[in-house]
Amino acid sequence: MEHRADAVNGVRAATVIKSNTFFAMGSIGRVHRTPTGSVHMRHSAVIVTTLSLAVSPFIQTPAVAQEEVDVVVYGGTSAGVIAAVQAKKMGKTAVIVGPDKHLGGLSSGGLGFTDSGRKETIGGLSRDFYHRLWAHYQEPSAWKWQKQSEFGNRGQGTPAIDGTNRTMWVFEPHMAETVFDELVAEFEIPVFREERLDREKGVKKEGDHIAAITMLSGKTLRGKVFIDATYEGDLMAAAGVTYTVGREANAKHGETINGVQKANNTHSHRFVAEVDPYVKPGDANSGTVWGVHDGDPGTDGEADKRVQAYCYRMCMSNVKENSVPFPKPADYDEATYELLFRNFEAGDVRFPMKPDMLPNGKTDTNNNCAFSTDALGMNYDYPEASYEEREKILAAHVSYQQGLMWSLANHPRVPRKIRDEMAKWGLAKDEFTDNGNWPHQIYVREARRMVGDYVQTEQDCRRIRVCDDSIGLGSYNMDSHNAQRYVTADGKVQNEGDIQVSPGGPYAISYRSIVPKKGEVANLLVPICLSSSHIAYGSIRMEPVFMILGQDAATAAVLAIDANSSVQDVPYDKLRDRLLADGQILDIPEGTQPATAALLADSLEGIVVDDAAAVLKGEWSAGNTIGPWVGAGYRHDGDEGKGAKSATFTAKLKPGRYEVRLAYSPHSNRATNVPVVVRHASGEKRVTVDQRKPPKLAKAFTSLGTFTFGETGIVEVLTELTNGHVIIDAVQFLPVK
Repeated sequence: MEHRADAVNGVRAATVIKSNTFFAMGSIGRVHRTPTGSVHMRHSAVIVTTLSLAVSPFIQTPAVAQEEVDVVVYGGTSAGVIAAVQAKKMGKTAVIVGPDKHLGGLSSGGLGFTDSGRKETIGGLSRDFYHRLWAHYQEPSAWKWQKQSEFGNRGQGTPAIDGTNRTMWVFEPHMAETVFDELVAEFEIPVFREERLDREKGVKKEGDHIAAITMLSGKTLRGKVFIDATYEGDLMAAAGVTYTVGREANAKHGETINGVQKANNTHSHRFVAEVDPYVKPGDANSGTVWGVHDGDPGTDGEADKRVQAYCYRMCMSNVKENSVPFPKPADYDEATYELLFRNFEAGDVRFPMKPDMLPNGKTDTNNNCAFSTDALGMNYDYPEASYEEREKILAAHVSYQQGLMWSLANHPRVPRKIRDEMAKWGLAKDEFTDNGNWPHQIYVREARRMVGDYVQTEQDCRRIRVCDDSIGLGSYNMDSHNAQRYVTADGKVQNEGDIQVSPGGPYAISYRSIVPKKGEVANLLVPICLSSSHIAYGSIRMEPVFMILGQDAATAAVLAIDANSSVQDVPYDKLRDRLLADGQILDIPEGTQPATAALLADSLEGIVVDDAAAVLKGEWSAGNTIGPWVGAGYRHDGDEGKGAKSATFTAKLKPGRYEVRLAYSPHSNRATNVPVVVRHASGEKRVTVDQRKPPKLAKAFTSLGTFTFGETGIVEVLTELTNGHVIIDAVQFLPVK
């Protein structure tokens, strides 16, 4: 469902901006959920902090002498800082105001192992940010807890042809914040921290223009153009812009991997062991354990309002002198982790987190496996929640994740080998020092998304559609974390929503995707909560891309101011020229092929059984980097576990003769001797397929022969003794007249 927020013109009396203001952080309430579902608020000493009055010199930015500035940036995220810098570089006045206490959003809030996609597509001020980090790590003083030689060249990007503009894509959180603070000081950008927009009456509009925005403190900022650089899109929504929350149906935009995704069950972030979901095992009447709902999970491909899970990207340390033990929350309840314990006891002893190494023995720790740092289902209300409700949601996430870490390190039902591994780690003592060493920014993977005149979709990511007003390139996987945990038909627990599909190369992002529909707001740009479908946003939502779009937004804002025009009417040729001059990369590299090979099964003749409907034995990996393929992609065996993996395709047929065809994508790393068994009315036939040779039929299929079937047709693809990757994609039963 799309929303059109009501813009309110009532606004408090304007106050002239005279100086920066800083606020002490008070105690934060923590949500404790009892077994009956009631909620109690507790205060946690772990996250109760105060902001020292002795602020960094980088924060001491000059005051604004006038009531109105050219560009008002709401949100101190990475995109917000870069937007303000670009506006100043183009000769305009700019200010950053927003709810953030620290600059940089997630880039300084724990995500130090950058999700970048193709690094060569990242230019402009975004690339400069990573270059500044590289320069820092060339200094011996940067290596307090580890020798630079021990870390080596990990995380360093490829330099330009002339050897300049080196980059560092892995970094400590405090160093990212230092770079952002240095940028606002260097460009003399006023920053008003911990200032929340009055979302009910704090947006004053004159016609289709925002005239001013007012904070809950009463502070009012007037500007010519406004940029919403928050992860939530609060200014966008309060200004009356159309937006959406949740997952669209595949049918809405002609997509294949949007909506509910129960059949996409080959990813690693799921239950691979059989785990009972009920409080009393086997008794559905006893209710489900914490974290599992017993309702209908929905139909594959249909829309819902669920939001992919959030987590905190913890910075851990394996240096004893620089680590502190994982705290046990005051409201710890071991029942919250019953699924974790049962999953271990069922035989899944995978390490349930992904600690990617940063300099100085630190990590960017992410979700991994079936039960991990992602708090499934706890964030559905977050995008549109009030500030008070969001604080409760965030406190619940902190309690859940801190309790998880304490359990993994200490609980007797956790296997010894997991506890031994956890003993190597603690929270980094010198990170997030004003917040109990806990990240100040949760990973808001998705909240509101604007609905503009151009919506980025899976078609754009696959380059089936290419916009004519590119302002930058995306390239990361179409990536959604799980959105729900439910009870399957056979009474077991399972996760749903995880998608990790490569777009197969860089793709263009349209200028129209960061501006509202024409006629809604004429002087607002939205570089983070941009106009995109859920699954396309899963690729776009990377910090380097947000910085690219922040620079784009500010450039367009300045051009609109200079021409006295709406942001919708900024001439693309002028915008393009300026972006290219400033080092942005706008064009898809030559030779990058559109993913036009994605065939929808329902567009093919006969009966088609896609790999998503096959019965799989063993672990198969999803892929779609090499076309052609049917549906959302194909699966492969990873060239391992030979003989232990198979895929069985079953079709309900009308008795008769059918030509049977197998779909696969060819490549030199494929097996030449894939055994395929066709079970028909008279028995079975074994066929060997060379998957290095291109299929000849419909660009995707090779014929296995013609057979007579009863009411069922079965094709089994085996992996025993194969000499390369085995691909499973689809099987087609084509009636023979």
